[in-house]
Amino acid sequence: MLRWVLFMMAGLLVACSTSEEDSGEKMRQLNQKGEYIYRHHDEYLFNVASPEKQTPDSYPWEIGNSDKYPRITKEFFRCKGSILNPVRIVQNVGEEPQRFYDCGGSQKHSLPVREGKEFIFPVLIDLLNYLQQKTGKRIVITSGHRCPEHNSYADSSKENQYSKHMIGAEVSFYIQGMEETPELVVSLIKDFYKEASKHKGLKDFSDFQRYEKGDTNVVIQPWYNKEVFVKIFGKKEGRNFDNRHPYPYISIQVRFDTDLQEKVIYTWDKAFNSYMRH
Repeated sequence: MLRWVLFMMAGLLVACSTSEEDSGEKMRQLNQKGEYIYRHHDEYLFNVASPEKQTPDSYPWEIGNSDKYPRITKEFFRCKGSILNPVRIVQNVGEEPQRFYDCGGSQKHSLPVREGKEFIFPVLIDLLNYLQQKTGKRIVITSGHRCPEHNSYADSSKENQYSKHMIGAEVSFYIQGMEETPELVVSLIKDFYKEASKHKGLKDFSDFQRYEKGDTNVVIQPWYNKEVFVKIFGKKEGRNFDNRHPYPYISIQVRFDTDLQEKVIYTWDKAFNSYMRH
């Protein structure tokens, strides 16, 4: 009996609630009004400034770019070795054949490391960027850093055993559109030392001399100042696995470290223990 009474009371409460909601909805519909919303073409709640074209900030690696080509960084100097290169067999008269295997390239090892960071002598980077900006033409680095393994693979000659490529102190390159006029490029290298604020007015840097000894592997006498040694390789000179193109090319070696104020000399330890293996 009590259960039936409770059920009836609940039903009455629900019926009352529904009745109230229905009457409220009817009143809302009777009272509501509709009208069109208009806005004139020159009517604004607030003034909006006309859009202006914005130039995005440069990424760090874009700073100093020439009009056409990206700024040269140490990334351009990474070793060009590859495990896909076939074995090179070299046999001199009266000697056993030697087999040279290439390295795994930049995926397997780093650039030379100084103070915990990958390192290429800054003057090489600065010089190449200067040449690219002055000429408006693309710099083609044919050989930057070479690990000892790739250095032997690229050029197994005795003269190359102590190459400064292995310590990040040498670069080989040519300039597209100026392949046949490397002497003009050497003139621009001299201009760099006349214009650079770091070396401006210092005769040891601005004055270049010719290297007159006959112990080089090039016909054209090299140029040098206190900091760099510059060679031009003719079309049939200095050909190796990295320099297989038909053009003359230029080599720049660093002679003097302006940061440490000391001569740059190849050592076995610098060549073999200065880079990380991955």
